[in-house]
Amino acid sequence: MLRDRGSRLYEVIQQVRPLVLNSARVVEASLKPLGLTVGMRAVLEVLAEHGPATVPAIGERLDLARQGVQRHVNDLIERNHVESRANPEHRRSVLIALTDVGSEMIGRVGDDERRHLSQMAQDCTTQEIAAAVKVLQALNRDVRRRALQLHDHREDDHDQ
Repeated sequence: MLRDRGSRLYEVIQQVRPLVLNSARVVEASLKPLGLTVGMRAVLEVLAEHGPATVPAIGERLDLARQGVQRHVNDLIERNHVESRANPEHRRSVLIALTDVGSEMIGRVGDDERRHLSQMAQDCTTQEIAAAVKVLQALNRDVRRRALQLHDHREDDHDQ
């Protein structure tokens, strides 16, 4: 039974890998005329969903290195999609916030993506989609936890 469960979850992961790759290709193509990258879009989405945040906090939400997020933020600042603001909790760590231009842009991009997605997976019910979301959230949580454990273990080995 345990082996079967692991095999079934592995099947989920086998489907997720090409889905992520092809989704990134589709999103990248749709963003290109707007002058955005997939990474820039991800930063805009985090800020739209969670409000102003520091670069490290954005990186944590996206599971990306601070340096990569900073590059996306710099590009977004150049395009007037985000701005830096004083951080009342930390003098030297600014908050990154959406501008009106950035807010309008991510709203338009999200609406367009949801419109296209509404035409996909027509053979799946709303309940099946909800079940898929639940499984993927659980896998994401547990794989992330495992990755952190492995990272911490490697750092412990490196320190010795």
